[in-house]
Amino acid sequence: MPRELDGLMQPRPLTIAHVLERAERLFAHKHVVTAGGERLTYGEVAGNVRRLATALDSLGVPVGARVATFASNSRRHLELYLGVPATKRVLHSINIRLSAEHLEYIVTHAEDDVVFVDRGLLPRIWPSADRLPGVRHWVVLPDGTDEPIPADPRISHYDDLIAAEPFEGSFEDTFTLADEHLASGLCYTSGTTGRPKGVLYSHRSTILHCLGTLAAGLIGLCESDVVLPIVPMFHANAWGLPYGAVMAGASLVLPGASADPAHLLGLMEAERVTVAGAVPTVWASLAPHLHDHELSATRFLLGGGSAVAPALSETYRAAIGVPITHSWGMTEISPVGAIGGTRTQHRDATDDELVAVRAAQGQPLPLVNLRIVDVETGRELPRDGQAVGELQVAGPWVAGGYFRVAGDGSFTGDGWLRTGDLATLDAEGYLRLVDRMKDLIKSGGEWISSVELEAAISSHPGVAEVAVIGRPDPRWMERPVAYVVLRDGSAATADELLDHITPMVAKWWLPDDFVFLPTLPKTGTGKLAKNTLRDSARIA
Repeated sequence: MPRELDGLMQPRPLTIAHVLERAERLFAHKHVVTAGGERLTYGEVAGNVRRLATALDSLGVPVGARVATFASNSRRHLELYLGVPATKRVLHSINIRLSAEHLEYIVTHAEDDVVFVDRGLLPRIWPSADRLPGVRHWVVLPDGTDEPIPADPRISHYDDLIAAEPFEGSFEDTFTLADEHLASGLCYTSGTTGRPKGVLYSHRSTILHCLGTLAAGLIGLCESDVVLPIVPMFHANAWGLPYGAVMAGASLVLPGASADPAHLLGLMEAERVTVAGAVPTVWASLAPHLHDHELSATRFLLGGGSAVAPALSETYRAAIGVPITHSWGMTEISPVGAIGGTRTQHRDATDDELVAVRAAQGQPLPLVNLRIVDVETGRELPRDGQAVGELQVAGPWVAGGYFRVAGDGSFTGDGWLRTGDLATLDAEGYLRLVDRMKDLIKSGGEWISSVELEAAISSHPGVAEVAVIGRPDPRWMERPVAYVVLRDGSAATADELLDHITPMVAKWWLPDDFVFLPTLPKTGTGKLAKNTLRDSARIA
């Protein structure tokens, strides 16, 4: 009787060490540019990674130990991205905008052994040092600032550390892992609704996600690209862009800590950047300055973290010929799960139809499975583009649990991740987010999508940013309120905005109030902090 037959392929593990070795052997001539003008080749970066491996050994950092980074996007941070996991330790990138309470919680929870910190960021973390007794070493990364460094025996300097540690071992002995399922990275969720939770990536999941960023027709990173991760490297592996660029042999441009539009657009122009990724609030800040820069090299702009308003994406398409491409993901998904954009079936679509397609979060990457289920019954819903349910996801780079957290209800009995997003899926697999379950507004027993209402308001040419929340109401339970930041020079009024959106949405969706602010509150990753707005609405 026939039986299952094993293949005869080599069982070589998928590990980040391969990314390092490939860059050193094939792309040693390609460049990594850091803000301030520093330009190193991949060959030089790989040499530094080898010396870093020896330095970690000299510091006595055990295999499996968590090595934290508190740093912006730089060449030295990239060396830690490669060297820490490749030497069998775990890279723990920490959000530099965390409150002291959350910062101390996650460093303690992760049991970090050593922290690498940008010199300019020392004042944000050093006051917590004595409350973090598990951290044995603090290593300062030069970043062009002259922030005073405390005289403390626990502190060392990155460049001095690796300069004093020549690499004398073999690549195979130092960087070879036998098990691709070993942990490679640790990133904590934002903690906006409770304690931050740790997502523990494996070498296997990281490499498979990395290959997903190379998939043609999606992001499609390739050797000829020049990649600018504006998204912070402390946030979910910078959407996988650093690993993907190094794997592909693309040049990298790392912008440091500044989000100044002139700085970012200047880098894009000077370095001929082809691919860049950022959250919508950053893209919105750059939009008024697009015509001041020559950006003809750009082929792909990635937006994520929250919905990209169609009007914002179309602004870029009109100005430079490249729209902002939607993506969808989470820290728990490494983080990219779906990529938007048009496909061959849209060649004959009208302009309005194309705008609608580009407004979707897109199709899942290869190996990622999506489904929507009824929130109350758990029954899977049809993929007809109409049924709205909770989005659930499964795949080889999707978390199956949280670090040191027992079952918290985030996973189904059959192993799918509950995302907390409400969405539709159509027959072609296109994902369209309706809203976060926590951001839906229930008014008079009916649901209002804050995402759709924000898209309508942001289509007004005078609006720079908008956030819609539900404000408690004694009659209707909740009513929508729009918080708006106007573009420079705009004098749009509440009545004007109301007239603008009235033809676009149901009458009972119209906001009860428009609140004009100079800026909107943001989370540590640049997303709109709706919790802050909800708190202020309850107090008002």
